[in-house]
Amino acid sequence: MPANYKPFDKDEWLRLEKKADELRRLTVQTTILGGSGHIGGAMSAMDAMTILYHRFMKLDVNNPDMEDRDRFVLSKGHAAVGYAPVICNYGFMDVEGLHNFNLTGSKFGMHLDCNKIKGVDCSSGSLGHGLSLACGFALAGRVKGVDYMNYVLTGDGELNEGSNWEAAQTAAQFKLSNVVVLIDNNKCMIDGRVDDEMKVEPIDKKFEAFGFKVERIDGQNMKELNSAIENAINNHKNGGSQPYAIVMDTFKGAGIDFMEDNYHWHYGALDDEKAEKCYASLDKYYNARIVRAEKEA
Repeated sequence: MPANYKPFDKDEWLRLEKKADELRRLTVQTTILGGSGHIGGAMSAMDAMTILYHRFMKLDVNNPDMEDRDRFVLSKGHAAVGYAPVICNYGFMDVEGLHNFNLTGSKFGMHLDCNKIKGVDCSSGSLGHGLSLACGFALAGRVKGVDYMNYVLTGDGELNEGSNWEAAQTAAQFKLSNVVVLIDNNKCMIDGRVDDEMKVEPIDKKFEAFGFKVERIDGQNMKELNSAIENAINNHKNGGSQPYAIVMDTFKGAGIDFMEDNYHWHYGALDDEKAEKCYASLDKYYNARIVRAEKEA
C-alpha cells in the first residue's frame, strides 16, 4: 500500500466520494467534448477506478515507469472515456488534452495507447486480454524480484471471451496472489442484457472453481470496495497462494438516472439538454451518497 495510506474513516470516505463525483463529471465533459463515448460502462466502473488510484495504488506521476509501481489494466478498454479523466486528473497528462478526446490528431483515442499516454501500463480495447497481460506483469516481477500489485478491471460481458478463463487458469496455476481481478458486473453489454446474450453467472462460483479467492460486493459502495481491496492486498502480503477476484455488482450508467441499467447507453452522445440532465442527476446521486457515508461511517 502507499506510504501515505490512511485508515478508512468518515473523512477518508467523504474524500473518495468527492473525488468520484469529480471524475464522473469529468467523464460527462469528456463525452461531450469528444462527441460521444462508451459512457455507460465508464460510469459503472468509476468508483473502482477512483479508490484504486486515490487510495491504494503505488504510483509516481514524476516517474511513471517506476519499476515497483502497481499496475492497472483496463481490460474493458472501451471505457477509456472514464479512464482518460482518471489519468489526467491524477496528473499523468494535462487535463486540457481531454478537450480533443477521440478527435483527429489527439493522443487520446477511444482506446488509450500506452505509447502516447503516460501512466497507462498497456494498450487495451480488444476484449479478453487484460487478465493475460496482468499475469505477464506478475510473472515478470517474480523473475526480477520486484513486488507490486496487478489490478485488472474487466466486465461481465467481456467474460464471454474464452481467453479470460485461460488466463484465470494461468493465474491460479502460478499462484499469482498479486493479481486482483475486479469484475464490473453491470449486467449489460452492447447488444442487450448479458443474461439474454450469453449468461456468465454465477461469476463468483466460476472464479472460485478456477482457483481464485472471491468476494462479491456492491461495486458502488466505497466501504465495501475498500474492504475487498484491502483483503486482496493482505491475501498477497500475508503469503497467500491464490489470485483474487472481486465481483462488483454495479449499474450501467451509475449516477445518471436516464442511463442507469440501460444497455442502450453502452455508447452514446450528449446534446445540451442531455448534458444538463446528467449534471442534475449527478447532483442528486452525490448528495445521496454523502448521506449514506455520513450515516454508515
